[in-house]
Amino acid sequence: MDLEAGRAARLLAAQDRAQSLFDEVAARGLVAAGRGEREVSDAIRDLAEGMFGTRQHWHKRIVRAGPNTLHPYADNPPDRVIAADDIVFCDFGPVFDDWEADFGRTFVLGGDPAKHRLVADLPRIFNAGRRYFDDHPDVTGAELFAAVGRLAEDAGWAFGGPIAGHLVGEFPHARIPGDRVEYFVTPGSDRPMRRLDHDGRRCHWILEIHLVDRARGFGGFHEELLDLGHH
Repeated sequence: MDLEAGRAARLLAAQDRAQSLFDEVAARGLVAAGRGEREVSDAIRDLAEGMFGTRQHWHKRIVRAGPNTLHPYADNPPDRVIAADDIVFCDFGPVFDDWEADFGRTFVLGGDPAKHRLVADLPRIFNAGRRYFDDHPDVTGAELFAAVGRLAEDAGWAFGGPIAGHLVGEFPHARIPGDRVEYFVTPGSDRPMRRLDHDGRRCHWILEIHLVDRARGFGGFHEELLDLGHH
């Protein structure tokens, strides 16, 4: 297996483990009313260690419920106890065998049809964003950000975050120098996403979809690899 195929395979293996982790989170009902966000986050952290021996997460672990789901990644809203009809999203960056996963999923408690519609729209809009990426060989981060923003609006939602994704690779992620806009799917990121990184390796990307309904006071989040694993 050549070096690039090996990198792709390891990123996909890390993501498969993240998917298994969240399947188990759902199966065990860890996201439940009456539990605090931090309590759920710690339970998922412990589950990841129990399932895979994972002791590192390359970014802060996020569990957000109710109005906290409106906040973008950089915010740190106060810990909330999950309510019976909340929408809850999780954004985790577990490191598996020195490879980063970045995975976001949303859960709905209760029967609110608007929240269920948002959760159904998240993977649909993710997949439409991925199709846009596939169909535009020279797409830039700024263009993809604009495209997913239009997709969100067309579905009746606002896009909740200042970015719609970023580079991903070997841990430590900190080797990406500085907060340079070209490493993100965001306005002003004007280089083609299909390019080589500063070490001469192919860039691999995470796509993240954060949909919000500011009037009703909730949002949801879906995140995984953009350019690998769907063909």
